[in-house]
Amino acid sequence: MLDLAKLSTETRNPETMNLDQMTPLEIAEAMNREDARAVASVTEVLPQVATAIEWATEALRSGGRIVYMGAGTSGRLGVLDAVECPPTFGVSPDMVVGLIAGGEGAFIKAVEGAEDSVQLGEDDLRAIDVSERDVVIGLAASGRTPYVIGGLTYARELGCKTVAIACNRASKIGAAAELAIEPVPGPEVLTGSTRLKAGTVQKLILNMISTGSMVQVGKVYQNLMVDVQQTNEKLVTRAQNIVMAATECTRDEAIAALEQAGGHVKTAVVMITAGLDAEGAAEALAGAAGHVREAIAPRA
Repeated sequence: MLDLAKLSTETRNPETMNLDQMTPLEIAEAMNREDARAVASVTEVLPQVATAIEWATEALRSGGRIVYMGAGTSGRLGVLDAVECPPTFGVSPDMVVGLIAGGEGAFIKAVEGAEDSVQLGEDDLRAIDVSERDVVIGLAASGRTPYVIGGLTYARELGCKTVAIACNRASKIGAAAELAIEPVPGPEVLTGSTRLKAGTVQKLILNMISTGSMVQVGKVYQNLMVDVQQTNEKLVTRAQNIVMAATECTRDEAIAALEQAGGHVKTAVVMITAGLDAEGAAEALAGAAGHVREAIAPRA
């Protein structure tokens, strides 16, 4: 029988032993207190998170990918972070990939037993032709999921940078990876329900890795999403607002620059700031590897 007794994510929280007798406000207060502990636990692993950001940046710069893999809640969080990157940062859907044990259908409905297969973890990486240029990030709240161990082991054999994110120290997935990120948020409000604090912790770290690496490869100017994709009315307005914030121009000027730039926010910003036409701005950006600050530096 699998022994989970020593995992902090599976132990009972002494602060919520009477959870079933609490009022709605008391439940909310208890969960809020525990969430604060979850956030604090991430503070202790920030140096490791910074290393993961560096590795993810190196992967993207070399033409590689960020590949998340996990099962259940952990897998869903990886998929969620991956699918948010294209609209936010204007990257290809292939640049950040989320794999979940049991396939895409497991995002909505659990696929029983999929997480228990070491081979499936390897097979899923083979299916996307993972290479040494990629960074593979395995997620498991318990830190023991065979699917993740199989994937990390295979990726490491290929020469990939490998990262494990678990919510227990000295985890099995941590041992399988080159870098272990192991915050310990402690026992859940609802015993064993790792979609709560453990899920929050994993989401916080994934936010840092994807956002941090995208900043590093030039997808951000100041603190603005200058590669945002204008896929709906709200985002069209956001693009205009970004150009206005970055250049202190009027809305009409932003609209005109965006039209000349083919809707490309970065190009519009460089056009206005550096006094270039669309072609010149595009050339400046290309010479600066897509970094707006470097593209306008000689002229700003």
